Amino acid sequence: MDRLSNTVRPYAWGSTTAIPALLGIAPTGEPQAEMWMGAHPGAPSRITRTTRSTAPGETELALTEAIDADPEGELGARTVARFGPRLPFLLKLLAAGAPLSLQVHPNLEQAGEGYADEESRGVPIDAPHRTYKDANHKPELICALTPFEGLCGFRRPTEAADAMEALGVDSLKPYVDLLRAHPEEAALREVLTAILGAEPAEMAETVADAAAAAERLGGAHAPYARIAHHFPGDPGVLAAMLLNYVQLQPGEALFLGAGVPHAYLDGLGVEIMANSDNVLRCGLTPKHIDVPELLRVVRFEATEPGVLRPEAAPSGEELYETPADEFALSRYTLASGAAPTELTAPTPQILLCTAGSVTVGELTLGPGESAYVPADETVEAAGPGTLFRATVAA
Repeated sequence: MDRLSNTVRPYAWGSTTAIPALLGIAPTGEPQAEMWMGAHPGAPSRITRTTRSTAPGETELALTEAIDADPEGELGARTVARFGPRLPFLLKLLAAGAPLSLQVHPNLEQAGEGYADEESRGVPIDAPHRTYKDANHKPELICALTPFEGLCGFRRPTEAADAMEALGVDSLKPYVDLLRAHPEEAALREVLTAILGAEPAEMAETVADAAAAAERLGGAHAPYARIAHHFPGDPGVLAAMLLNYVQLQPGEALFLGAGVPHAYLDGLGVEIMANSDNVLRCGLTPKHIDVPELLRVVRFEATEPGVLRPEAAPSGEELYETPADEFALSRYTLASGAAPTELTAPTPQILLCTAGSVTVGELTLGPGESAYVPADETVEAAGPGTLFRATVAA
């Protein structure tokens, strides 16, 4: 077992205070958006290991290096057989102080096809117009630690039409008519295509008028006024009105499968995802939007947001059930004076404390601190505190 030293990513949308407050440190004034825990090559966690070579002692190394040196010992034979010699998930603390880009993730087949196509055309992996960074899909789960706002999945076209019509903006009438006149899938596809394909100057004026009206109306329209404040003139403001607005309470979660458009707006949460960088954006961003590929990947169907609450087991583990193969996330609420909880798995584990003080083996973890446990290693955890546990799905 190893204590993790993790990188905080300073994306512009990040909160300046949420992660420092959890860690109990002073904010720097800069956004602190995500803290990564795992073996993503872009920012792998670091560990300190005792060496028994000709020069014994302690050495710091990236978790990727430890896994590369002994994949089966670190990950377990089952994980390596299913996913290759790599940790298949990435765990994060995510702190949104402003809306993230409106985005969607491909399924495994789409990711493989898209990656192969761009590779065959020689598109540089770091090119700004490159869509597929790898051949993997990216299912993800966000669990709220504070009240958390987001957008998730298309709502009924008639509901979106009602919301747009209530703004009283003449230039929105064509979208309203489309949403009311077609079957569900065709309506959503045609309106999103029209929004993303509109002439930029005309769209900027429409968004400005819609934002002003949303601010005057308030209530259910208030989130769109706030989004427009961060992204004036962006067509994603109108695309956001096609989606379900969701408010999570602490402990509640959302699972985002392939093809589901979504965006996080505000709040602090624990996020876990397949270890992929594949994102197709559809607004609220200055980055490249590949409209044809986006329209191939998006699932144009109205869905309920599907808020998840953990299922409690007799062991005290509370599991967030998802269909993902790459990861499983659970939570333990460890009471003071209770018998230690034994944690073992045939796959690697990452343990994250989010409240109180949790003793894991010989380590003491405070809020925001984490540990890595190799496959088949047993550790005991004791509180008082809250501990999230990330593993590969059974």
